[in-house]
Amino acid sequence: MLAGLIFWTSFSVSGGSNIRTDDSLLQMSDLIRDRGRENARLEATAAQLRTEVQQLRERDAGADPAGAERLAAQEAEAGLEEITGDGLTVTLTDAPPDAVPLLPDVRDPRPDDLVIHQQDLQAVVNALWAGGAEGIQVMDQRLISTSAVRCVGNTLILQGQLYSPPYVVTAVGDTDRLREALDTSPAIELYQLYVEAYGLGWQVDQRSSVTLPGYTGSTELQHATPVE
Repeated sequence: MLAGLIFWTSFSVSGGSNIRTDDSLLQMSDLIRDRGRENARLEATAAQLRTEVQQLRERDAGADPAGAERLAAQEAEAGLEEITGDGLTVTLTDAPPDAVPLLPDVRDPRPDDLVIHQQDLQAVVNALWAGGAEGIQVMDQRLISTSAVRCVGNTLILQGQLYSPPYVVTAVGDTDRLREALDTSPAIELYQLYVEAYGLGWQVDQRSSVTLPGYTGSTELQHATPVE
């Protein structure tokens, strides 16, 4: 009777189809692959259109040289132009999953103690801006005023792309000021406690010459609130 009930329930749920090889799962997998190919095609088209717009802008620059110069300065200020100079690279890495306390009188780590969190990455970015960074790149993405550093678990979601640690943050600017800003940030001081206690990764490298690409995505605001 029990076996009969199980078979009847399975038949009712499946509607007569094979639930172990549900076509909907295969269809979802195909849909994900199709959407990935479509997104790649659209991005290639958008890149081509941006190139055409830039060519038209350069063609028309002769009619208004002063306006073209102002526009170029604004684009550079907004992070849309490539930038080269001295800088720092900060690398943050998860601790080993089997990490044990490295200091006496420190409790055993919880899973959250061993991974990089959103506030850790944000603390580095904030400190570098405060240190006068002329431009910042997280992984392979240039940051602009509308960029948001968000993490789900220990996965970074930045401007539509997913990244896993180690996380690399690169800044162009006065290296002494950048390093001082990192050293005096209270949020980074807190992170350093976990570095010492559980072995979270922290490395700062000075770069004599580093080039950050210009931001190429959309700059259109989706939501805004007028200033009172």
